[in-house]
Parts: sequence; C-alpha cells; structure tokens
Amino acid sequence: MAVANLDKARTTTVPLFIGGKFVESISGKTFENFNPATNELIAHIAEASADDVDRAAKAGRQAFESGPWPRMSAGDRSRVLRRLADVMESNKQELARLESIDTGKPVSESLNGDVPRAIFYFRLFADYLTTHSTECFPMDGQALNYVLREPLGVAGLITPWNFPLMILCSKLAPALAAGNTVVAKPAEWTPMTAARLAELIAESGLPDGVFNLVHGFGPRAAGEAITTHPEVNAISFTGETSTGQAIMAAASRTLKRVSFELGGKGATLVFADANLDDAVGVAALAAFKNQGQVCTAGSRILVEEAIYEEFLEAIVAKAKAIKVGDPLNPETEMGALVHAEHRARVQTYLDYAKSTGVRILCGGNSPAGAPSSNFLEPTVIAEPDANAKLCQEEIFGPLVTVTPFKSEDEAVAIANGTKYGLACTICSGNVSRAHRVAARLRSGTVWINAWSIRDPRVPFGGYKSSGIGREGGLHSLDFFTEAKTVCVKL
Repeated sequence: MAVANLDKARTTTVPLFIGGKFVESISGKTFENFNPATNELIAHIAEASADDVDRAAKAGRQAFESGPWPRMSAGDRSRVLRRLADVMESNKQELARLESIDTGKPVSESLNGDVPRAIFYFRLFADYLTTHSTECFPMDGQALNYVLREPLGVAGLITPWNFPLMILCSKLAPALAAGNTVVAKPAEWTPMTAARLAELIAESGLPDGVFNLVHGFGPRAAGEAITTHPEVNAISFTGETSTGQAIMAAASRTLKRVSFELGGKGATLVFADANLDDAVGVAALAAFKNQGQVCTAGSRILVEEAIYEEFLEAIVAKAKAIKVGDPLNPETEMGALVHAEHRARVQTYLDYAKSTGVRILCGGNSPAGAPSSNFLEPTVIAEPDANAKLCQEEIFGPLVTVTPFKSEDEAVAIANGTKYGLACTICSGNVSRAHRVAARLRSGTVWINAWSIRDPRVPFGGYKSSGIGREGGLHSLDFFTEAKTVCVKL
C-alpha cells in the first residue's frame, strides 16, 4: 500500500517492514492512529508483538552476517545514502504534509525545518564515509598502531513523537553509514512518516533486511522486545527519562550499548543588559515552538528583577500574537498537541496552577472554534517559586513559567536547580557575562542570544537525568561502531 494515499490508509493497514518486505503482524492486531488537529482517523497500524520483533531482529542479523551492506566499500554505502536523500527530497512536500497531519505541528515547520534536516542527515553521514579518517600511532620505529572502525551489528532505534522523521533519520543515517543493520520503532502516536520512509528506502536500493520497521507500544510490547532481544547490539533512544531508565535496566541483561537523549526543563536566563525585544523573541520561540513539545524547550524563563515586570508585559503580548490554528495552513505558527492523552496530561498542570493561585497571565484554554480539544493557547505563568512543581517537572506543552532573580549567582543556581540538564539559553549584552555563565551551567547545550541553532556535527546530549552519551557527527559514528586496534611490528 502507499502511505501517501491517506484515503486508502484509512481503510487498510499500514504494515510492518521486515526483511525488505511489507508484512502484517503475526497476530493480525492493529491500532488506530488519529490526526490530533481534527481527531479524525488517519490509518490502522499493524501492531508488532515480541514475535514480530524477533523476526525483524533475525532479518537484521542475517543481513549483517551474510548480506552485502557491512562489506560494501565506504564509497558504495555513501552512494546509497545519497540516493535515499535524493528520493526523500523529491517527496519533501508529501513528507511534510504527512508529518503535520500525524503530529499536529504547523506544516511550515515540517517543510522548512524537520524534513530538510532529516534529508541532510543522510548527506552528512555520506560525506563522513568518504572524508573522515581514524587514528594511527607510530611507536619510535618499533611498531605501528592503527585503528579500524567496524559496525556493531544490529542497532535498535526507538524514537519519539515530537520530531518523528527528523529524530529517526538522525539515528538511522549514522547507523547505516557505519555498516549496521537496524530495527526501528517509532512512537505509536506518530508512525506515518516512518512508514513512508520504509517505502522510500525500498525504492532507494538498500539491501533487504538492512532496515526493519516495527510499529507498536513500549512496555511488555514491541519496544521492550527490542531492548531485550539478544540479536540487538545497541539501543539509541530519545524520549522520556523514566522510559530511559526502564530501557537501561532491560538492556543490561544482554550488555547492550545504550545512548539516551531524555527529558529536559531548560531555562532561558534574561539579564537586564539584554536587548529586551530580542530576548522576548528568543524566549517565546524556546517556550512555544512545536507547541512546547521540545526536549530543549526553554520552559522556564528567569528574568533579572530590574526588568521583570517589563519583560512579563512583553512576553504576554508576544504569546497572544502567536497564530494558533490548522496545522496545514502555511500561516499557522502553533498547531495542536500531539494526542488527546497528552493534552489531558498538560491540563493537569494547568489545573494545578489554578489551584495554587499563581498568576496565569495569558492562555490556559483551548482557542475558541478550534476543530479539536487538543489545541492549547500559549500560556504564560508568573511563578516566583523556582522550586515549585511547575518549575521542576517537564510539562511538554505551550506553558512557560517566568521567575525573577536578583544576581548572576542566583540565576545560575536556579537554572541548575532541577534534575535535568539538556539545554539552556542566555540573553545578555555582556559578552564576558555570557561566556562566564555558559561555563557554569550544568547543561549539554548552551545558546547565547539564540535558541535551537543546531549544527548536526557537534555533540548533543544532556547532563544528569537528561541522558547518557552524545549524538551528532563523529559522536554518532563512535556510538555505532566498534574500535579495533591493529598493531604491526616493524
């Protein structure tokens, strides 16, 4: 079937992709997938069981042990990855529309951000294949040591619902470039672009069994089966922190290598010497992009006391001006939250805020006339207690707290005062202060007078409960390879 044909998808089942073939689940079970903007049915999705994961892992193992992919030259693998990127490029509009229908995000973000970045990952790692080198160490004429980078085997990729295609490709591209085979499981709420990618992979010439795709759920289902399967050598996971803890425990039984990019509770630090208009723009983008469903979101804004009330007035005006509406309208700036269940979870924080009497300065409701209840207005809350629940827990919605601080030391202490450490932003007109504060923040990424400018070659990951390891560029290739030292006596 063609995933691109949504009318057909509503009446048939989106299959699994195993061993180069589209197949039904062994049980025949399916689950429904809905458009969050309208609550209309998008498609029925084949629900994978542990048995389906077993055949996917075995297909990956067979392709790794006896197939051509791990034994191809770097140049040949690079050409296949470039061909896949080209196929995706020719289907860019369709992928963007499908991503927005599935996630509720504005199509402008899908078309101008998510999909181009997903395509770029394959071109980036195709470049690495033909340009990067490994270490070589001569030993005073006695011996020569050189390092070989070899694929791990079968990689398990478990990806989230907020950037489904982009994050899948950020893991898939380096895994394939390194010569591995893959078993991937997208989030059950957003499976459509992964399914379409499988169709494009089938067109691009990737050998059978190199990429395998299973759909389904996590605990006691497909996700857990991937983490415990003895044929899977590594797990790369992006998602919620408690899920990462469960995966780590499960993967330990077979000593799998793990890479986790987990939750966040990012802070935007606004100093009085910042350009106020620029700082408000950065803070609003960090708080509300993708409906606030971003792991690096600046969901806490910390503002120096001298400009606190002025900043509150400006950020409220900015939030109220955001165009919330139909994700497929090119002028929409904020769409729907991804799922009714998640919308209900965010509502519990709004109810809590109302019960504690904090100042809800704007938002907190579904917009009038919204086609579904999954929409939520950008919400700004003045929360002076930095240790309050709203400032400590990851809400993952368009809800931002604004807290005052008196000094640089206090700002750093508040920013570092959560269990997370994924990303922070500093807004300041003082270059020395910006660099000084950046060095003190316990955060994997620090932006200065900007947010979410991401070069995919640099390390990305978190401190503390925000993850283990780093992804990006050579860091990803390092994760997906084994390093072998060869020593030659001279």
